[in-house]
Amino acid sequence: MPSKKRKKRGGERRVIHPRNKYSENPPDFGLLASLYPSFEPYVFYSLDGRPRIDWTDFNATRELTRVLLLHDYGLNWWIPDGQLCPTVPNRSNYIHWIEDLLASDLIPCTRGNSVVKGFDIGTGANCIYPLLGASLLGWTFVGSDVTDVAIEWANRNVKSNPHLSELIEIRRVDTETKIFDAEELQNKQKDNINSYVDSTNTVSVDMGPSPSFSLRSQSVKNSYHGPPVLVGVVKDGESFDFCMCNPPFFVTMEEAGLNPKTSCGGTPEEMVCLGGEEAFITRIIEDSAQLKHAFRWYTSMVGRKSNLNILTSKLWNVGVTVVKTTEFVQGQTSRWGLAWSFMPPSKKMLFSHVTEKKNLSFMLEVY
Repeated sequence: MPSKKRKKRGGERRVIHPRNKYSENPPDFGLLASLYPSFEPYVFYSLDGRPRIDWTDFNATRELTRVLLLHDYGLNWWIPDGQLCPTVPNRSNYIHWIEDLLASDLIPCTRGNSVVKGFDIGTGANCIYPLLGASLLGWTFVGSDVTDVAIEWANRNVKSNPHLSELIEIRRVDTETKIFDAEELQNKQKDNINSYVDSTNTVSVDMGPSPSFSLRSQSVKNSYHGPPVLVGVVKDGESFDFCMCNPPFFVTMEEAGLNPKTSCGGTPEEMVCLGGEEAFITRIIEDSAQLKHAFRWYTSMVGRKSNLNILTSKLWNVGVTVVKTTEFVQGQTSRWGLAWSFMPPSKKMLFSHVTEKKNLSFMLEVY
């Protein structure tokens, strides 16, 4: 007897964003194979006659991404071996959720410019978010990264789409800018009369002009101390409607490779950092507490639902005015979106449980 598909609590079906191109029409591998000869060798047919690909084959997933971007978005795209290969439906979900945030007018636009401007933290060689946002919605982007390969190939992907090239800037992060490592941060705290370590080993970090806050559940030794993320990368006087990030989810590459059912590549710079996604997103929160109104919305993808409550608590501790979350669904894979702002909300958003059921995964949940 075939097993029944598990449903989410409450019985609602897990769905992708209703405006996603693949919401009602998933990619047809057979059709794509007939239209793109380079994709055909990667397609095989299961016993039930359905066209499939081997998700553990990096070359297959990369070629699928290439033909989807070309076929459905008119984008020319490629990445070298080993770089992180994005799944197009999942990345589109994130773009559409930000579109929802901006359209809600919960946080009014103060930039005085009708063209939406976004900042992609760690855009990668694939440059997927700027390409999708520019092609779908005409948004402008700054995409940042640190490695030579990422900068080179992100620029190549932008230049391969001349109709969008004026909308996207690829910005190299200055890796010479020092982020305090654990020992230095401890010494800095000892010398700072506004910082202390209490009896419960909670660390209060002086954020300069921004309010200090407690890094609950994260010891100094697990704090992010890599290259700059927002502070030191965003230029003086710049303002953005939003930032977005597909953070390094993992602590080690061994942890990153635990899923035997997929192969999407990814370098250590893209996949891991000390403290994993919690540490990296905490750095975004710290930077946002300094930059505050430079961004209308700060957002990040989150790979583990258990981190949402931890990160949300940190957000309230730095004085944000609103926090929103959502779930991104592609097949059996879930990711979560986290968004916050320091700007005063223009209205309270109350949601009824009678919202269209098919859109429940993308309700803007207010904390």
